Amino acid sequence: MTLDANKLKADILDDMRVDLSEEFDRNFERKGFFSDKWKPRAHDYRRGSLLVVSSAMRRSARGVVSGNGVRFSSSLPYTTLHNEGGKIIVTAKMKRYFWYKYKQTKDEAWKSMALMKTGKVITMPQRQFIGDGPDTQRIIREAIDRNLKQFNTQLTDFLRQ
Repeated sequence: MTLDANKLKADILDDMRVDLSEEFDRNFERKGFFSDKWKPRAHDYRRGSLLVVSSAMRRSARGVVSGNGVRFSSSLPYTTLHNEGGKIIVTAKMKRYFWYKYKQTKDEAWKSMALMKTGKVITMPQRQFIGDGPDTQRIIREAIDRNLKQFNTQLTDFLRQ
Protein backbone atom coordinates (compact mmCIF):
# COMPACT_ATOMS: atom_id res chain seq x y z
CA MET A 1 0.00 0.00 0.00
CA THR A 2 1.22 3.49 -0.84
CA LEU A 3 0.14 6.63 0.92
CA ASP A 4 -0.12 9.46 -1.58
CA ALA A 5 -0.67 13.07 -0.50
CA ASN A 6 -1.57 14.08 -4.07
CA LYS A 7 -4.31 11.43 -4.16
CA LEU A 8 -5.61 12.71 -0.81
CA LYS A 9 -5.78 16.24 -2.21
CA ALA A 10 -7.47 15.04 -5.42
CA ASP A 11 -10.01 13.01 -3.41
CA ILE A 12 -10.81 15.99 -1.17
CA LEU A 13 -11.31 18.32 -4.14
CA ASP A 14 -13.44 15.79 -6.03
CA ASP A 15 -15.61 15.16 -2.95
CA MET A 16 -16.02 18.92 -2.50
CA ARG A 17 -17.09 19.24 -6.15
CA VAL A 18 -19.65 16.43 -5.87
CA ASP A 19 -21.04 17.50 -2.48
CA LEU A 20 -21.33 21.18 -3.44
CA SER A 21 -22.85 20.32 -6.83
CA GLU A 22 -25.58 18.32 -5.09
CA GLU A 23 -26.30 21.08 -2.57
CA PHE A 24 -26.32 23.85 -5.18
CA ASP A 25 -28.78 21.75 -7.20
CA ARG A 26 -30.98 21.35 -4.10
CA ASN A 27 -31.10 25.14 -3.79
CA PHE A 28 -33.51 25.10 -6.74
CA GLU A 29 -35.81 22.76 -4.78
CA ARG A 30 -35.44 24.92 -1.65
CA LYS A 31 -36.02 28.09 -3.71
CA GLY A 32 -33.19 29.73 -1.85
CA PHE A 33 -29.48 29.69 -1.08
CA PHE A 34 -29.58 27.04 1.62
CA SER A 35 -31.80 28.65 4.29
CA ASP A 36 -31.90 32.15 2.69
CA LYS A 37 -35.13 32.10 0.67
CA TRP A 38 -35.27 33.84 -2.71
CA LYS A 39 -37.35 36.97 -3.09
CA PRO A 40 -40.64 36.06 -4.81
CA ARG A 41 -41.50 37.39 -8.25
CA ALA A 42 -43.00 40.85 -8.42
CA HIS A 43 -45.82 39.42 -10.52
CA ASP A 44 -46.68 35.73 -10.54
CA TYR A 45 -47.43 34.90 -14.15
CA ARG A 46 -47.70 31.16 -13.48
CA ARG A 47 -44.73 30.39 -15.71
CA GLY A 48 -43.33 27.59 -13.56
CA SER A 49 -41.43 27.47 -10.32
CA LEU A 50 -39.11 30.36 -9.51
CA LEU A 51 -35.89 29.99 -11.58
CA VAL A 52 -37.04 26.58 -12.85
CA VAL A 53 -39.11 27.30 -15.96
CA SER A 54 -36.98 25.14 -18.27
CA SER A 55 -34.33 23.88 -15.78
CA ALA A 56 -31.65 25.01 -18.25
CA MET A 57 -29.87 27.16 -15.67
CA ARG A 58 -30.07 24.41 -13.07
CA ARG A 59 -28.52 21.90 -15.49
CA SER A 60 -25.87 24.35 -16.72
CA ALA A 61 -24.12 24.83 -13.36
CA ARG A 62 -20.90 22.84 -13.40
CA GLY A 63 -18.15 22.35 -10.84
CA VAL A 64 -14.60 21.84 -12.05
CA VAL A 65 -11.53 21.03 -9.96
CA SER A 66 -8.82 23.54 -10.82
CA GLY A 67 -5.53 23.95 -9.00
CA ASN A 68 -6.20 23.97 -5.27
CA GLY A 69 -9.96 24.52 -5.43
CA VAL A 70 -13.27 23.90 -7.10
CA ARG A 71 -14.76 26.46 -9.47
CA PHE A 72 -18.45 26.60 -10.39
CA SER A 73 -19.68 28.24 -13.57
CA SER A 74 -22.43 28.20 -16.16
CA SER A 75 -22.35 28.63 -19.91
CA LEU A 76 -25.63 30.57 -19.83
CA PRO A 77 -25.25 34.36 -19.99
CA TYR A 78 -28.11 35.12 -17.59
CA THR A 79 -26.90 32.90 -14.73
CA THR A 80 -24.72 35.62 -13.19
CA LEU A 81 -27.61 38.11 -13.25
CA HIS A 82 -29.87 35.72 -11.36
CA ASN A 83 -27.16 34.57 -8.94
CA GLU A 84 -25.89 38.07 -8.09
CA GLY A 85 -28.83 40.31 -8.98
CA GLY A 86 -28.53 43.42 -11.10
CA LYS A 87 -30.20 45.76 -13.55
CA ILE A 88 -31.50 45.09 -17.07
CA ILE A 89 -32.22 47.86 -19.56
CA VAL A 90 -35.13 47.04 -21.88
CA THR A 91 -34.04 47.16 -25.53
CA ALA A 92 -36.00 47.16 -28.77
CA LYS A 93 -34.70 43.66 -29.46
CA MET A 94 -36.07 42.45 -26.12
CA LYS A 95 -39.45 44.00 -26.88
CA ARG A 96 -39.57 42.18 -30.24
CA TYR A 97 -38.81 38.91 -28.45
CA PHE A 98 -41.54 39.60 -25.86
CA TRP A 99 -44.06 40.24 -28.65
CA TYR A 100 -42.97 37.03 -30.38
CA LYS A 101 -43.47 35.06 -27.14
CA TYR A 102 -46.84 36.71 -26.55
CA LYS A 103 -48.07 35.81 -30.06
CA GLN A 104 -46.79 32.29 -29.56
CA THR A 105 -48.29 31.70 -26.08
CA LYS A 106 -51.02 34.37 -25.60
CA ASP A 107 -49.58 34.72 -22.09
CA GLU A 108 -50.37 38.22 -20.75
CA ALA A 109 -47.01 38.31 -18.93
CA TRP A 110 -45.21 38.51 -22.27
CA LYS A 111 -47.55 41.25 -23.43
CA SER A 112 -46.91 43.37 -20.35
CA MET A 113 -43.16 43.03 -20.86
CA ALA A 114 -43.53 43.89 -24.58
CA LEU A 115 -45.38 47.08 -23.64
CA MET A 116 -42.49 48.35 -21.48
CA LYS A 117 -40.71 51.43 -22.79
CA THR A 118 -37.31 50.99 -24.37
CA GLY A 119 -34.70 52.15 -21.85
CA LYS A 120 -36.73 51.15 -18.79
CA VAL A 121 -34.52 49.68 -16.07
CA ILE A 122 -35.66 46.42 -14.52
CA THR A 123 -34.05 45.49 -11.20
CA MET A 124 -33.46 41.76 -10.84
CA PRO A 125 -33.18 40.74 -7.18
CA GLN A 126 -30.39 38.39 -6.18
CA ARG A 127 -31.53 34.77 -6.21
CA GLN A 128 -28.26 33.10 -5.34
CA PHE A 129 -27.93 29.37 -5.81
CA ILE A 130 -24.13 29.05 -6.14
CA GLY A 131 -21.48 30.68 -3.98
CA ASP A 132 -19.66 30.85 -0.70
CA GLY A 133 -21.28 31.09 2.69
CA PRO A 134 -21.50 29.34 6.05
CA ASP A 135 -23.22 26.27 4.59
CA THR A 136 -20.68 26.03 1.78
CA GLN A 137 -17.83 26.22 4.30
CA ARG A 138 -19.49 23.49 6.42
CA ILE A 139 -19.75 21.18 3.37
CA ILE A 140 -16.08 21.82 2.52
CA ARG A 141 -15.00 21.05 6.12
CA GLU A 142 -17.05 17.84 6.11
CA ALA A 143 -15.43 16.67 2.84
CA ILE A 144 -11.96 17.42 4.22
CA ASP A 145 -12.69 15.70 7.56
CA ARG A 146 -14.13 12.63 5.85
CA ASN A 147 -11.06 12.24 3.64
CA LEU A 148 -8.59 12.92 6.44
CA LYS A 149 -10.25 10.26 8.61
CA GLN A 150 -10.02 7.78 5.75
CA PHE A 151 -6.36 8.72 5.15
CA ASN A 152 -5.64 8.40 8.89
CA THR A 153 -7.17 4.90 8.89
CA GLN A 154 -4.97 3.93 5.92
CA LEU A 155 -1.92 5.42 7.63
CA THR A 156 -2.65 3.49 10.84
CA ASP A 157 -3.07 0.25 8.89
CA PHE A 158 0.17 0.94 7.02
CA LEU A 159 2.13 1.56 10.24
CA ARG A 160 0.79 -1.63 11.82
CA GLN A 161 2.19 -3.73 8.99
